[in-house]
Amino acid sequence: MVKIAPSILSVDIDKIESEVSVLEKAGADYIHIDVMDGEFVPNRTEGIAMIENAHDGTNLPLDTHLMVENPEALLEDFLPLSNIITFHIETVSEETAHRIIDILHECEVSAGIAIKPDTPVEEIIPYLDDIELVLVMLVEPGFGGQVMIESCLEKVRKIREMKPNIDIEVDGGINLSNVDRVKAAGANMIVSGTAIVKAEDKANVISKMKS
Repeated sequence: MVKIAPSILSVDIDKIESEVSVLEKAGADYIHIDVMDGEFVPNRTEGIAMIENAHDGTNLPLDTHLMVENPEALLEDFLPLSNIITFHIETVSEETAHRIIDILHECEVSAGIAIKPDTPVEEIIPYLDDIELVLVMLVEPGFGGQVMIESCLEKVRKIREMKPNIDIEVDGGINLSNVDRVKAAGANMIVSGTAIVKAEDKANVISKMKS
């Protein structure tokens, strides 16, 4: 079953608590939180404040995406409130990646690995048996409102063939005009920011994305 994780990247920090409550009532399955350090990606977000405010506003699982150069250093901050933590394979060694995965599992948090559009699927093969989720970025990470890079869907297909039961999350430029192609490629967790958060009828958008 397809699950929808609205991204709250574009929500004002002081409105997050009320916004995630609205998104929960609208049928969201997760809340996606983008954490940026201004180094791995050009932008920076107030990650701790975002997840604390989101936690106060919803009972939905919190899906934390660490777009940072040193994800291991931030685990202590985000572990207490996250249900899923995803880090970028481009930022760590194989040894560090396995250590992060072990830490997450020891804390009963699902482990995810993210890949940028120019990162080959082969980079994540050593970890597929140890993680719960792969996040395929369909745009360059760091900015909301971008257009989906269609060729990235081939990565989704490859991962689904290699690991039929793993959760494949996709993020970047997903809306009602392209979500069917994304799902057909094999994604079962859909991150969408602008198309949901800016919609007047959020429940309608979420329902259509699921169906």
